[in-house]
Amino acid sequence: MVNRVPSHVRNASTMSLKRASRQITWSLFAAQSLASAGFASSATVAAIVGATLSGRESLSGLPTATMLTGSAIAAFVWGMLMDRLGRRRTLSLGLLLGVTGASIVFGAVLASNFTVLLMGLVLMGSAQAAVNLGRFVAAEVTPVARRGRAVSYVVLGGTVGAVAGPLLVGRVARWASGAGYPEVAGPYLIAIMAFALAGLVLLVSLRPEPRDIAKRIDDDDAVHTPAGEPRPLQQIFREPGVITAILSMVLAQAVMVGLMVITSLHMIDHDHTFTSIGQVISSHTFGMFAFSILTGQLIDRLGAAKVIMAGAFLLVLSGVLAPMAMHVVPLALALFLLGLGWNFCFVGGSALLSSQLLPAERSRTQGINDLLINATSATASISSGAIFAAIGFLAVGTIGAVLSLVPLFMTTWWWLQQR
Repeated sequence: MVNRVPSHVRNASTMSLKRASRQITWSLFAAQSLASAGFASSATVAAIVGATLSGRESLSGLPTATMLTGSAIAAFVWGMLMDRLGRRRTLSLGLLLGVTGASIVFGAVLASNFTVLLMGLVLMGSAQAAVNLGRFVAAEVTPVARRGRAVSYVVLGGTVGAVAGPLLVGRVARWASGAGYPEVAGPYLIAIMAFALAGLVLLVSLRPEPRDIAKRIDDDDAVHTPAGEPRPLQQIFREPGVITAILSMVLAQAVMVGLMVITSLHMIDHDHTFTSIGQVISSHTFGMFAFSILTGQLIDRLGAAKVIMAGAFLLVLSGVLAPMAMHVVPLALALFLLGLGWNFCFVGGSALLSSQLLPAERSRTQGINDLLINATSATASISSGAIFAAIGFLAVGTIGAVLSLVPLFMTTWWWLQQR
């Protein structure tokens, strides 16, 4: 006689998983909201700090590049540690290093020490890597059919902080100036407080351990989840779907960072105020995060490939429009499109990558993915500063538009192959 699990026991277990999944997702949402305020506020003045402390406009992209390099290295480390320490401890540790790094950067700005500034930014980058991996944690604690939305909810968490952070820059800069500090030191105080609160949220409320919930989700979702032994990394990275997903995220991040980080310096050169700069960057970050729920719904309905193609097209459009915009409103529109295009590619690529991997392959592969993303965008950041100093803002936008054509064509080819 076959023993069957009573329906009320099975339903209770399903409800327990749903509650745990919602709690984990909302915890990640809250942490993303707080941390993004710190990253966005510091990113608003990063190019200005780089040019001021180094004394060379060509090095204006180096601070962001350094932070992204730290993020690239840490992404691989966090990906490996997640399986050993668990998701909660690993992400909390990352944000603790972010608090330390932001404190070092604040002191370096006060002392006008460019070398110490870069050291602190490496630690800030490690926090960024931890926060970014949270989107994969949300995906793994959610059934396959709803993973696009789960990723989008966490990315959406950046909306409040990413929009509010740059808008606070003007006020904090004025406060810092009144207190006898350099104006550009103020945003790093926001980062210190934001990272500390985000780390506390994860340490206290990221329960139960997402790794354990993911195992139960995979067991219950076995019909949709491919079975088998983990594949070698060489084999994984030869899969067309994996290549398409990673390429979409890597190039979208590089284009977005390259154009975004240099915009503040471009505006300073055209006599815009810190308040205007904050408004433009806030418009950009609004585009990056505010429509994430819509992105997730589009992915679950239309498929990740179509969303990625739309995002790549928006990146091309932004690269064309940004150099043509001299005033705040049109420049804000161009940067908004840049953020929205990045969102479509980033969320779509994350969902596509998660769907291409076995459960045992996720942490290491996703860690390597984020390493590639941040290493490429670090190169884009420092290159944009050099290109801007040598040729101008037009060249930065044009190169971004050309690079955006690669994920557009690659994803179109993969989508046609799948059909």
